[in-house]
Order: sequence, then C-alpha cells, then structure tokens
Amino acid sequence: MLTSLEAGRSNQRIPDEQVLEYAAGEKRAVLTFNRLHFIRLHRTTDGRHEGIIVCSEDHDVGALARRIDESIREASTLSGQLLRVNRPC
Repeated sequence: MLTSLEAGRSNQRIPDEQVLEYAAGEKRAVLTFNRLHFIRLHRTTDGRHEGIIVCSEDHDVGALARRIDESIREASTLSGQLLRVNRPC
C-alpha cells in the first residue's frame, strides 16, 4: 500500500483524473472515500485503470478494513473494476 502522503502527492489539490492516472502508471488501485468523483471516473475511463475501491466513511475502522479485504478477496481481479464498500445499514 502507498498513501498519497508517502507518494509526495497529498494536500496538493491534484485533480482526481491525475490521481487515477498516477495510480494506473504505478500499477496500483485507488482506495478512496471520494465516491461520487471516482465512480464517475470509472465510467468515463471505460475501466482503463488498475482498480477503484470507493468506501463509505465508518468510525469502526477495523470493520471497514475487514469489508475492504473481503471485497478485494471476492474480486477475481482489481484491474478495470469498481468495488463499492458500503457501511452496513
């Protein structure tokens, strides 16, 4: 895993399109809470990326991490996929 901070790209107002391009160039999926914009990007790129995982905010980070892990394990591949990890009702 590589955070935007570790990549030297945090707090720079980098457009979402460039975030996705950078991740694809590094052969990495994007994990984000910015659901609306990245769902739109998935549609407009026709899945030409290494994966997008959009999550709902959850104060129980352990439960969120388990749901993310489960979603990734269930996917045959992340490449070109949009995974939605929602907080349970």
